Amino acid sequence: MGFTGTEKIIKRNLVRGEAVAGKQAVVTVDCLLTHDVCGPPTIGIFKREFGKNARVWDKNKVVIIPDHYIFTKDPTAARNVQVLRDFVAEQGIPNFYDVGTDRYSGVCHTTLLEKAHVLPGEILVGTDSHTTTASAIGAGAWGVGNTIGAFVMGSGYAILNTPQTMSFVFDNQFPEYVMAKDVILRVIGDIGTDGADFKVLEFAGQGPLGLSLEQRTVLGNMAIEAGGNGFVAPDYKTRAYLNEKLSAISDRERAERMLKKLKGIDFEELQSDPDASFLSRHRYDSQSIEPMVAMPHSPGKVARAMDSKTVSLKSAYLGSCTGGNTEDFLAAARLLVAAGKQVAIPLYVVPATVGVLNFLNNRKIGDRTLRQIFQDSGANMCSFDQPSCAACLGGPVDTYGRINETQPHPRISTTNRNFPGRMGKTGEIYLASPLTVIASALKGRITDPREFMS
Repeated sequence: MGFTGTEKIIKRNLVRGEAVAGKQAVVTVDCLLTHDVCGPPTIGIFKREFGKNARVWDKNKVVIIPDHYIFTKDPTAARNVQVLRDFVAEQGIPNFYDVGTDRYSGVCHTTLLEKAHVLPGEILVGTDSHTTTASAIGAGAWGVGNTIGAFVMGSGYAILNTPQTMSFVFDNQFPEYVMAKDVILRVIGDIGTDGADFKVLEFAGQGPLGLSLEQRTVLGNMAIEAGGNGFVAPDYKTRAYLNEKLSAISDRERAERMLKKLKGIDFEELQSDPDASFLSRHRYDSQSIEPMVAMPHSPGKVARAMDSKTVSLKSAYLGSCTGGNTEDFLAAARLLVAAGKQVAIPLYVVPATVGVLNFLNNRKIGDRTLRQIFQDSGANMCSFDQPSCAACLGGPVDTYGRINETQPHPRISTTNRNFPGRMGKTGEIYLASPLTVIASALKGRITDPREFMS
């Protein structure tokens, strides 16, 4: 019997146990990620259990990225960032992207891949459920609680139950009006928010492999909304993406070290074997996927955008780790240009990272930059120069884009969750792709983007 890609990753990092579905495995961790929300409690547990003078297992493998509650005057949020600063100084951790400095980047999941802190076949553990984003490059990426994060911080090991894998194959290429968000919402709608609990969703076929790495990250990120992890086998696009990112980072010593490791990885060895055992197999014709929307208050409450056009909206939100990347904004801007009109409701625009912000300031369609296109459309740009999670998780009342009204506020958003209280207590969040969000912002109600696409 062969191995799945995820089983192979666990096998590569195995210390004790078995890399077989259902068996427990102790593995070495290549990278630990934390941020300003979960970092302070993780650090507190680490010091309690390993000692107040304990050192992290490897300072070069710990990555700390404040991104959630940072552009706010809230004193608790400021205290959390200071806890990170003090810990980084104490431990001598070099991979710290501090807000208010030239190193600041933005959303942790996007930054981690932009800065190439994890490679295919490696294991990433993060104290955030959407750590699964990195599974899009063929890494083993697990979101964990603060206690497990603290254990990894002190030991460099993680204890995993080797998961079963569910296969999702998409034949043919996706239509131009379909984005990765539509694909993952269709899958979650089909299997339910508990359909992949503690399992892996492996995406394969012409559809997913035809997507860029940025779009694949949406599949990896939102696999957790079905209860599981994602996996896309690495290919030539993965190698080109990582080579580009490593060539651009300023820490040349780390870049050269990672480039050398990358050259030594055989991507074919990370693909699932033909005789691998899958818990279930699901097959789709990519051409059958349509623009989708997840209704409040669950990512699994899915409907076609064209069947939801009676839903009126008060605002729209374009940003986050599943809608704030370069291709998300490029697709959105092209739709605005094609429509040739202004948005009918407030549209909040939040680039995920400084790298994305630079792209918006420089990439042009015709004689206008993407930034100018959004501004001309009437989008709310007051926080455009502050890449972050912004209102994705709600946050303090002065968070950009947060819903602070007392009455129900229906909003369409490119974010990844629409639970009660998400983006504000009265928020009624509809999840959709950047194309569907822009089309809906133009009409003030949920709108299939095909209405503006020839």
